[in-house]
Amino acid sequence: MNTDELVELAQQLRVDSVRAADAAGSGHPTSSMSAADLMAVLLAHHFRYDFERPAHPGNDRFVLSKGHASPLLYAAYKAAGAIEDGELLTFRKLGSRLEGHPTPRRLPWVETATGSLGQGLPVGVGIALSGKRLDRNGYRVWVLCGDSELAEGSIWEAAEHAAYEHLDNLTAIVDVNRLGQRGPTRHGHDLDAYARRFQAFGWHTIEVDGHDVDAVDRAYGEAVSTNGQPTVILARTLKGKGVASAQDREGLHGKPLKDADEAIAELGGPRDLRVYVHEPTATRMLHAVRAGHFELPRWEKGSPEKGVATRDAYGQALTALGTGRSDIVALDGEVGDSTRAEFFAKEHPDRYFECYIAEQQMVAAAVGLASRGWVPYAATFAAFLTRAYDFVRMASVSGAGINLVGSHAGVAIGQDGPSQMGLEDLAMMRAVHGSTVLYPCDANQTAQLVAAMAGCEGIRYLRTSRGESRVIYGPEEEFPIGGSKVLRSSAHDRLTLVAAGVTVAEALAAADALERDGIQARVIDLYSVKPVDRRTLRRAAEDTGCLVTVEDHREEGGLGDAVLDAFLDGRPVPRLVRLAVRTMPGSAAPDQQLHAAGIDAESIAAAGKLLVEEAVVR
Repeated sequence: MNTDELVELAQQLRVDSVRAADAAGSGHPTSSMSAADLMAVLLAHHFRYDFERPAHPGNDRFVLSKGHASPLLYAAYKAAGAIEDGELLTFRKLGSRLEGHPTPRRLPWVETATGSLGQGLPVGVGIALSGKRLDRNGYRVWVLCGDSELAEGSIWEAAEHAAYEHLDNLTAIVDVNRLGQRGPTRHGHDLDAYARRFQAFGWHTIEVDGHDVDAVDRAYGEAVSTNGQPTVILARTLKGKGVASAQDREGLHGKPLKDADEAIAELGGPRDLRVYVHEPTATRMLHAVRAGHFELPRWEKGSPEKGVATRDAYGQALTALGTGRSDIVALDGEVGDSTRAEFFAKEHPDRYFECYIAEQQMVAAAVGLASRGWVPYAATFAAFLTRAYDFVRMASVSGAGINLVGSHAGVAIGQDGPSQMGLEDLAMMRAVHGSTVLYPCDANQTAQLVAAMAGCEGIRYLRTSRGESRVIYGPEEEFPIGGSKVLRSSAHDRLTLVAAGVTVAEALAAADALERDGIQARVIDLYSVKPVDRRTLRRAAEDTGCLVTVEDHREEGGLGDAVLDAFLDGRPVPRLVRLAVRTMPGSAAPDQQLHAAGIDAESIAAAGKLLVEEAVVR
């Protein structure tokens, strides 16, 4: 397209953004109008994409980080012929693919869900990492950001990581329109303020008038020709560009224009221009999954004498899985020597990504890698995943398939104290839509679950422990997700102890103590916290009438609540005691921590005895 045609295309994108928001009665047309020239030039001259083959390995990747500007994205899809005008006007309506903020669940051309600001660039980094280090083909990643979201720390985690990895296949386009939701942004139209920050992180920066289509065209060309570093294009724009009553005015964020017909007329009226987007270059197909022979690590029951830490089993199992499947990748937050992700790094360095202490970027990179067909396992301390929870939540919105591993969970880590203790992680992960939450107690169980996670959908979370634990299962034992293991039972059981992870050994010891007092106790290892084994729990409740849950976790949202959920279908709820960490721990040895929290064998036995005695009295 020549200059005049590009200007006309930008006006069409503005008009269609106004029309879509007006039809919906809601939306963000002014945020879309500011970036229309940026989108027009990208779509017509630089973006290489086959809309009929969104999985084409050579396709460029576009991420709309400022997801509220979705009318612009959908207007671009219309211009490219991907959707019809009638569908454009279903924006934000029930059943429409054109949601208020775009998601890949509905549209095949959307790379990741956006709308929680500050996430598009970090995910774009993950996609660019895939292109640079794994796919090794020529596609580019374009991320359109808003200036408001540059206040988010995750943007700067992404900026540092992209420069460190020399991601010259990544271009960030910042729509510096000066206005946020409630008023001016921190730096307004001071492009140099943003440039200094990106330059400090090692980016190539370009400042441009975002409404000069020729200048924008040259900027994109410069970005493509820049080697060895990512590029950011800082474009000065006006919110509501082209409509006098809206242009650069406060108070209009997230609102349709008051008089859409008048605004459309001022913009020159509706148009029906078609853009013939450049085809992607021919390239090899995505990686094939090499299903070679591999064996998971095995430990004999009861050996070694001191036990095996489940974090060790995770590292060994993931390494073995990576040998058998070439689509497995691993990420870690600079604690690989503790999570044991370093085992994978040493064996498969080409598929290992060190994200340093930047948990948001780590999870975002996992989402980006997953979007390119890889199966990522991302690990850090369970406590530190809380920093990245919004990314986990948005990964679920995207429908991303990622595996998260939280080590050093609970008070059982001992002397490090509460800042290092993951005590909220089970609740956090159980609350994620469609998630799978697993908490193994021994090495063989861990290895089996690590392998099983690769075949699941959605967000998968594995909780591992720091200290050694006895190997209580043989290497041939199977652990289906959604299942549990009844470790001890008899026809005379008077209560059931339900445990997972480190508390399984404590529950078994408690059952021994109760037996010495003449009380038979059933013990269930509830390694699948979500989905939970309702059938086994209900059978135990019917047989024994009393349940004690014990967890190295806060009482809210963890194992106890998962068990309780099995009885919320209207049937009688059994007598239930929930043992959990209710205090604020300090520093102490692991066994002292368990006792102080009231979740060791002695405490479990005492609670069980009291429960049975009260049940008998009543």
